[in-house]
Amino acid sequence: MNLFPVSLRRAAAGALLVCLTGTGCVSGATHSGSNRGAAPESSAVSEVPEVTYDTTDLLKPDKKYFGVAVDGAPDSLTPVGKYADLVGKQPNVVASYSAWGNDFNIDGARRVLGAGAMLYVSWEPFKPSLAKIADGSQDEYIRRYASEVRKGNAPVAISFGHEMNGHWYPWGTKNATPAQFVKAWRHIHDIFQDEGATNVIWVWSPNVVNPVPDVALKPYWPGDAYVDWVGVVGYWTATGASTFDTLYGPTTSQVRKFTKKPFFLSETASEPGQRRRADIRSLFEGIEAHDDVLGFVWFNITKRADWRLQASPLALAEFKRLAADDRIGFEVPRQ
Repeated sequence: MNLFPVSLRRAAAGALLVCLTGTGCVSGATHSGSNRGAAPESSAVSEVPEVTYDTTDLLKPDKKYFGVAVDGAPDSLTPVGKYADLVGKQPNVVASYSAWGNDFNIDGARRVLGAGAMLYVSWEPFKPSLAKIADGSQDEYIRRYASEVRKGNAPVAISFGHEMNGHWYPWGTKNATPAQFVKAWRHIHDIFQDEGATNVIWVWSPNVVNPVPDVALKPYWPGDAYVDWVGVVGYWTATGASTFDTLYGPTTSQVRKFTKKPFFLSETASEPGQRRRADIRSLFEGIEAHDDVLGFVWFNITKRADWRLQASPLALAEFKRLAADDRIGFEVPRQ
């Protein structure tokens, strides 16, 4: 069963945005932000409207988000459609990774919305430094990116500098301070506001604190006025936390001391092994048990481990059974 309408499957033949290439260090690997692959098809949309898309109803919807990161997407919607066939439900969040310096793909955001989903962009500042981003020297690029987001007139979730509390990225603890991160985040956010890019959901996305327990999260917090969701990155690994509460609990407990913003599991998956079905049950049970957890993105890509559901037929069957719950998944409105 292909859950995309025929017209959308035809439109999905072109490229969407940027490449998806990895998982977090502790529970995966680094991401590449380059824009590779076949050239995107030209957009059928010639007119660029001003922003009319209102994200208010998407900030805390009645049902849970059901997202995915898949190889080849969002350069093409075809892998997303195949994943929908695999799990029996259409994703409503399509994750992507964009290196600092890449342009925003307007056509991609529109195509994702046309498929009833929202584009999620992890914006990765490999270079220049956070200090350079904050000092104004990158403003021309930021304004151009914000203008492109605005012109897309589609909802976009943006996470700048994800996993900033880890040491494995250039913007992490080895090369930048919390103050530099906060200053860069606020500076970017303010420029987006100035450019009228109000169709953005801002996702502040640390790694789970388990592997870096001595790094406090509060100093990295830009403030409630600058963030919509707390997007936690956390994976079940063969030797790591074995329940929803042990994987995410230490992080959510810290966060709740300084904000009540809702959580979104911006990257998750389970490493293949005997425990995989139990991990998947823990994920769905945890999502459903916590009203302040909005949903998740399953990282269905091979990177340092084979996180793909199809690698474990029994685990896939369990995932498909649980994903059939009507409380999970909904169509993002086109407005």
